[in-house]
Amino acid sequence: MTIDHQAVQRLLDRARREVDEGLLPSAQVALAYEGELVAFEAYGDADLDTRYVVYSATKAFVAGAVWALLGDGLIDLTLPVAAYVPEFGTNGKEAVTVEQVMLHTSGFPSAPMAALDGATSAGRCAAFEKWRLNWAPGSTWEYHPTSAHWVLAEIIERVSGTDFRTVVRERVTDPAGLPCVLGQTEFLAAPLSVVGEPATAEEMLAVFGVSEIDVGEVTDELLLALGSPEAQAVGVPGGGGVMRASDLALYYQAILHNPGQMWDPDVLDDVRGHVRNHLPERLTGLPANRTLGLIQAGDDGKANLRGMGRTVSPSAIGHNGAKGQIAWGDPTTGLSLGYCTNGLDTNHVRVPRRTTAIASLAAVCTTPS
Repeated sequence: MTIDHQAVQRLLDRARREVDEGLLPSAQVALAYEGELVAFEAYGDADLDTRYVVYSATKAFVAGAVWALLGDGLIDLTLPVAAYVPEFGTNGKEAVTVEQVMLHTSGFPSAPMAALDGATSAGRCAAFEKWRLNWAPGSTWEYHPTSAHWVLAEIIERVSGTDFRTVVRERVTDPAGLPCVLGQTEFLAAPLSVVGEPATAEEMLAVFGVSEIDVGEVTDELLLALGSPEAQAVGVPGGGGVMRASDLALYYQAILHNPGQMWDPDVLDDVRGHVRNHLPERLTGLPANRTLGLIQAGDDGKANLRGMGRTVSPSAIGHNGAKGQIAWGDPTTGLSLGYCTNGLDTNHVRVPRRTTAIASLAAVCTTPS
């Protein structure tokens, strides 16, 4: 395979379009191949050193710490969370397993945790003791925007004896050759701003079949709060990572190539290829296609609904973030993509269309040699 530079230019042109049109204040896009950046550009009020809050794209970095500890034999996916964090085993949560937490089948999707409370083990555990289940663990799945990864952060600390942010740095970003992305204070993210106009009820019905979408806890207020210096210093494990598009693209190169055997190969093979959650989402019916911490594109024609566009291979894996942050790698082509913006677009139709367009263009940037 070789890089198709005309296709790369089409990707770059599409990535800058909403910035040129005045909708988004800034954006970055990065494409990587064979462990190296092929393209990395910034548009609008940004340069190549600008950092962004990447929201749920953060989850893959915390998952990476769990993968490392699985390889060390320190975590057993089949054990209850309470085996590692006894404070969690209250209000019917005693049997929730580590695997269920990683697959979003654990039953507490909207359990509350203030970012500053989550900064310490004591604060996390005080919240865990109060949490209750919405449904029986393992019976269905619903996306856990922040709650599940607070639990994973606590498990990481209990089994390693080290702050979870330090484990992410020492076991994930340092070995991948990336800067600290979680809980760092050296680089503040680009200021966030709410932009655009909401889609009409008619547009929503035409695209989604419903006139409005319940975003749950993922409100504009929460997303803006994750950009505060205080929240950035905490490093919210489910959505508070601060990084560049290039860091996302290169992280997925690490997942594709495992440099320096930073993860146990058997664990990584499982992560890249073993879909453990096929359940239909309890609200939308979309099959999960979730591996251990990532999403696989799948061969059912719904890869675009999972954030990876229409042209990736079925084996592509990734995890996007709110308001259009894109992050995936494709084992078939060897390509990986990162896209970031600080414009929180209120239009629920335009955001997925942008994601689909950018991701689809990125996935076809190679040609047979």
